[in-house]
Amino acid sequence: MSNSVGASIKYSFIIPIFNEEEVLPLLVLRLEALLEKLDGPSEIILINDGSTDRSGAILAELAATDSRMRTIDLSRNFGHQIAITAGMDVARGEAIIVLDADLQDPPEVVQEMIARWQEGFQVVYAKRLSREGESTFKRWTAWLFYKFLDKLTNVNIPRDVGDFRLIDRRVLEAFKIMPERDRFVRGMFAWLGFRQTAVEFHRPMRAAGETKYPALKMLRLALNGIIGFSDVPLRLAIWAGMTISGLALLYGLYVIAMWLFASGHVVSGWSSTIVIISFLCGINMLLSGIIGLYIGRIYNEVKRRPLYVVNETTGFDSSPVPADLERNSGNGA
Repeated sequence: MSNSVGASIKYSFIIPIFNEEEVLPLLVLRLEALLEKLDGPSEIILINDGSTDRSGAILAELAATDSRMRTIDLSRNFGHQIAITAGMDVARGEAIIVLDADLQDPPEVVQEMIARWQEGFQVVYAKRLSREGESTFKRWTAWLFYKFLDKLTNVNIPRDVGDFRLIDRRVLEAFKIMPERDRFVRGMFAWLGFRQTAVEFHRPMRAAGETKYPALKMLRLALNGIIGFSDVPLRLAIWAGMTISGLALLYGLYVIAMWLFASGHVVSGWSSTIVIISFLCGINMLLSGIIGLYIGRIYNEVKRRPLYVVNETTGFDSSPVPADLERNSGNGA
C-alpha cells in the first residue's frame, strides 16, 4: 500500500489545501483508488495554505498513517499559485500532476494524462468541455478574460484550462528557475513551451465546501496574467496619451481661431475648461495607475523576499524543513 523509503518516485501529486476539511476524506479515497492503478511509485504532496479549519490536523494524520502522503504547512495563506509552487519545489517524481482538492479536477482524468505523457508529450493540460454548477456570469467572464489575454500577449495560453495538468520532470526544472513573485502558473507553463497537448473532460461541481476563488481573487489572478505576460497596457497608455494630447491641441487651435475670426460666437465661461481639465486629469490618473501597477511589480521583485515560509513539514526525509522549501527569488532555487 505504501512506498518504501528508498523507492524512486514516478508520479508526484501536488494538491494545495485551504479550508477543505469537508472534502478531504473523499479526496483521499479517490486518490487511493487511482494510485492502485498506476504503473509506478507515487507521492502525494498536500500543501496546507494557512487553513483555519481542521484541514491541517487531517493532513498530519494522513501523513502519519501513509508514507505516500507528505504535507507542507505554510506559515500563513500565501495563495493558490504560491502553494502550487511550494509543492513543486520538493516534488521528486518523473511526472508531476497538479490538481485541486475540491474534486472539480477529477483524479480519474490523470490516467489519460499519463497515457499522453507516455506518448512523448511533456505538458498535458486538462481542457474543460463544460463547467457544471458555475454561474453564467462566471463562465462568461472567464471566456472574456482568455479572449482578451489572447489579444494582449504573444504567449499561447489555452482557453478553458486551469492549473490541472501533468508536467514532465524536465519542464519542472525549467519552471523552478522562474523567480517571479506575482504568479500566473498556467501562463508560465505556456511560456515555457515544450511539447504540449490537451485531454478534455467535463468539470463537475464541488464535492463539498465552498469555492476558494471568489470574484476578487479571480480578478487578482486575471491582473497577474495580463500584467505578467503583456506590456500592451503600457503601449496603450502611450497611444492614449498621444491621442488625447493631439485632440487637446486641435481644440486649442479651434478656440484661438474662433477668438480671431468669430469672437461674437464664443461663449464666455468656465464650463468647457472645467470639462476638458477634468477629462484630462481622469485620463492622466488612469494611465498613471497602469504604469504604477508595473512599477509595483518591479518593487516586489527587488525586495527579494522568499515566495513563501514553511511552518513545518511531515513525511519528508529531510527534517524539519528541507532547505529548498524557502525559495530565494535571487537564484530561483
